[in-house]
Amino acid sequence: MAISVSRRLLHSMGSLSTISVSRRLLRSMGSLSTFGQCNSSCTMSQSFSNPHEISGCVSGSSSTFASCSTLLKAGAFLASRGFCSSILTPESSNNAFPSELLSAKPVASEERKIGLYQDLMIPVTNFQNEDKGFMLLAGDVFDVPIRKDIIHRVVRWQLAKRQQGTHSTKTISEVSGTGRKPWKQKGTGRARHGTLRGPQFRGGATMHGPKPRSHAFKLNKKVRRLGLMIALSARVAEGKLLVFDNLDVTTHKTKNIVKYVNTMENTKKVLLVDGGPINEKLKLATQNLHYVNVLPSIGLNVYSILLHDTLVMSRDAVERIVTRMHTPINR
Repeated sequence: MAISVSRRLLHSMGSLSTISVSRRLLRSMGSLSTFGQCNSSCTMSQSFSNPHEISGCVSGSSSTFASCSTLLKAGAFLASRGFCSSILTPESSNNAFPSELLSAKPVASEERKIGLYQDLMIPVTNFQNEDKGFMLLAGDVFDVPIRKDIIHRVVRWQLAKRQQGTHSTKTISEVSGTGRKPWKQKGTGRARHGTLRGPQFRGGATMHGPKPRSHAFKLNKKVRRLGLMIALSARVAEGKLLVFDNLDVTTHKTKNIVKYVNTMENTKKVLLVDGGPINEKLKLATQNLHYVNVLPSIGLNVYSILLHDTLVMSRDAVERIVTRMHTPINR
């Protein structure tokens, strides 16, 4: 197995001609490419378990002895680590390796898995970006598995339910005109007709046309509730859910809301959700902004959440939503 040693380590060790390393040590060391490539992961098949396996004669200057001691110290460190797949840093090596040979990059932590029903801690702020502590989000409401099929069903149900259904056409009995037979049945050479208000005549009736009706269809309450929890969980997973202590504003001026929205990164549309009735000043400050909408917690729905890329909720709104989701369904 080849040993990869960096130039800086060679310089510190001086001349390697005076160091005799046995083949048995080489087999026990495996691959020491970590000495030359600091950013690569270290994988040791075997460790320095027995320091007496080193055979040879070490002679030369004091720097050579120091280099050998550093090598033995590194072997002891690798022996204590065993199998590893992490990046060696000055903090993790306990000064066993020279700090200039190790990576200074921070080790990236694994991303949080979505849909594990884990309670989440989220910071609380306000329109002035002040620190207002933290709030615990219920995992069974804000950390449910994402299901696009449920979202699709709920959105279709919402759009169908809100459709007016006022379309109407006139049948042959409703259209204006006489009911007299236009000409006699036989002898004219023309087609026989009994009325001029049939669907084949101009100004006549419409057959099988639309009539006023409701387009709503039934969707189980469990599915509707699950759709709202999925939409909330998606915003939390994207980092697009902000919790405010309250949505109180000092003035009804629109420029204050515009200034705050401009400070938000990657935000095009904002949905503000308050617990109770909407504050009159907040309503006046946002009514001229097409990209900022306000809703009470009782009106929060899946379609509105999907229309806005950022969701801002007050503490009271979060508590009311959680209470609503935990309330048993009336059958």
